[in-house]
Amino acid sequence: MSNDPYKILGVAKDAAQAEIKKAYRKLAKTLHPDLHPGDKSKETEFQKVSSAYGIVGDPDKRKRFDAGEIDASGQEKPERQYYRQHAGADPHGRYESAAGFGDFEDASDIFADLFKGRGQAWGGGGFAARGADVRYHLDVDFMDAARGAKRPIPLPDGGTIELSIPAGVDDGQTLRLRGKGRPGIGGGPTGDAYVEIAVKPHSLFRREGNDIEIDLPIGFDEAVLGARVEVPTLSGKVAMAIPKGASSGHRMRLKGQGIKPAKGAPGDQYVRLKIVLPEKIDDQMRSIAEGWRDAAKEDPRAKLWRMT
Repeated sequence: MSNDPYKILGVAKDAAQAEIKKAYRKLAKTLHPDLHPGDKSKETEFQKVSSAYGIVGDPDKRKRFDAGEIDASGQEKPERQYYRQHAGADPHGRYESAAGFGDFEDASDIFADLFKGRGQAWGGGGFAARGADVRYHLDVDFMDAARGAKRPIPLPDGGTIELSIPAGVDDGQTLRLRGKGRPGIGGGPTGDAYVEIAVKPHSLFRREGNDIEIDLPIGFDEAVLGARVEVPTLSGKVAMAIPKGASSGHRMRLKGQGIKPAKGAPGDQYVRLKIVLPEKIDDQMRSIAEGWRDAAKEDPRAKLWRMT
């Protein structure tokens, strides 16, 4: 496999960031170690894909890579490590360059400014570089994302770390693991690991921000007469009163029964009623319906026609 991050991800060099992210997520889902336990080749490919996304998936690193300032691993190019070879010296020992660093007295000042915040430093006659960041893609069950959970994450050195997934983590959110990336060079600090979360859909619950929505089937008699029923929520069953004469589509709120994030107020759960008839209509129900049709004077679609 090529070391070019664009080729690894299968995207063009002028691809939009959204396209790069989509390509990465597609590959990550295919190559994730959880899907290929014990397959070292797939694990290696997954790490290469994660490293590639760590470069071109980050707009700042992508610009530096395209400009030739860093290589595919995120390290400074060799020629950038020895500024004295490229700077023009004046008789007073000052260094001038097209980048406009003439106000600095020596090269150490230049490096202090150039590498500030990047984990790189010049000192002791050697070069220390921060280790490259690594990226992972993790599929998480809906309930684990809503309630919080712990999941093992494979590390570049072959080990694993238990990732604490905070309650309320959202699809596409990225979690940062400080110091869990590639080791540094020359005593430099270790890079970080970034875990992008992909939340699997749930068969019942739907999420909108911190609110939860569900469709609740109710019987014909419950809709007409009203009832008190149990409703599933993220924390278990909750009793809810259905008003008399409820219609399909009627939306009810269970306050505070939505996502409960680590910080901030919990969301609500919205319950949309859906009248469901028995699979088999017996003679009694048919007789009731016929009598209702004969006696009913109200057109259920009257509002619909007024809207056209």
